[in-house]
Amino acid sequence: MTIRSSALRASILITADELAERVRAGEPPTLLDVRWQLDRPDGRADYALGHIPGAVYADLESELTDHSITGRGRHPLPSGAALQAAARAWGVRSGVSIVLYDNWNRAGSARAWWVLRAAGIHDVRILDGGLSAWTASGRALDTGAVVSVPGDIVVEREDLYDGELATLTASEAGEVPERGVLIDARAPERFRGESEPLDPVAGHIPGARNVPSGSLLDERGFFRETAELEQRFAGAGISNAPVVGVYCGSGVTAAVDIAALAVLGIDAALFPGSWSQWSSDPALPVATGATESEATR
Repeated sequence: MTIRSSALRASILITADELAERVRAGEPPTLLDVRWQLDRPDGRADYALGHIPGAVYADLESELTDHSITGRGRHPLPSGAALQAAARAWGVRSGVSIVLYDNWNRAGSARAWWVLRAAGIHDVRILDGGLSAWTASGRALDTGAVVSVPGDIVVEREDLYDGELATLTASEAGEVPERGVLIDARAPERFRGESEPLDPVAGHIPGARNVPSGSLLDERGFFRETAELEQRFAGAGISNAPVVGVYCGSGVTAAVDIAALAVLGIDAALFPGSWSQWSSDPALPVATGATESEATR
């Protein structure tokens, strides 16, 4: 691993050992527990049963999503004002770094990482390996809820669809394959259109390449080494692509792919509405079947 790639990785991911050392040194970050799963979206009860000491629960469904927005998929982005209120309630303070973790496939922590960075909050990292990385070495968990001292963070970006990280509209996402690479981060069977448990139509955006978010993690839930990540994306043809876009079911697990691409030094745009928005519009085309990139998984 080169010095540059190592630095990129360290700017996005943090190890459990590094986190523990910062706590021991009296330099604890603001720690957010963002556990969320497709079949268990509310992680508050699990958080109360055991979380990293000092971690505050951040709810993906109510605080990192604005369900009052229609026509933009199942997980529309929150407004800047709403995110600022939530972040202050979590205890986020200017000049204090943030570490995010979850307990399922890095989906919740990656979503929070993307949203906070899009809002202009830069010192944010994902705990590599999630909660299990913390407990694997016998580190203790606390129970109950943590009530933090209110923070003072200021979010200047009101519209995160036009925030500091690039996003795509549905029409823009459909055009990406003509001039770059559009990555679908869902499971292969959903991409191919063999099954669709959540959205009205099965399939994928025409021209998209499938790089499932789960394939970017090893069997323990850690992001794969940089060389392996490069290999996983190679079949999608991202090298020298002028534009890279990413979508998933509803803009959550796509953030895992975007974080992995960031480790490689590649800035990718998110289609926040993702397949849940695309498939709800009968005027938009749908493709099924595999592409050559499927062989890279």
